[in-house]
Amino acid sequence: MKISNQTVASFHYTLRNSSGEDLETSRDGEATAYLHGANNIIPALETALEGLEAGAHLEITLTPEQAYGERREDRVQKVPVKHLVYRGALKPGMTVQLNTAEGRHPVTVTKVGRHSAEIDTNHPLAGQTLIFDIDIVEVRAATPEEITHGHAHGVGGHHH
Repeated sequence: MKISNQTVASFHYTLRNSSGEDLETSRDGEATAYLHGANNIIPALETALEGLEAGAHLEITLTPEQAYGERREDRVQKVPVKHLVYRGALKPGMTVQLNTAEGRHPVTVTKVGRHSAEIDTNHPLAGQTLIFDIDIVEVRAATPEEITHGHAHGVGGHHH
């Protein structure tokens, strides 16, 4: 079966930056599963995976525009600490959750004050060229429930 809309694809990956530094990998755990066509992964990556089958290997380089966008300085702002969700002492460099009207969003703390913190709402990988090294493990038809929910369930996917 080939990866197409309404299929669930499972894959292992290693993500590197343009300097060849490993940023993250799934190879020491469960394969990542996603519902193809549901915008669960970076669109350029989803396009590149379309039509592949279990056993396929893909290495793809994505520009910042294709991945998480360019880094924008206007996305750094000062907020009251009470709007942040974190454990322990708040420190620069921490990734925390920001409570917003649209739900929680991950942000990076850049400075900490007594009652407020400066946060960077850019994705941590914004502005970087990313290299994905991918091995497709499995491709299967999505269940009706997965299609309704808009994401893969079970191992490597979302658990309810």
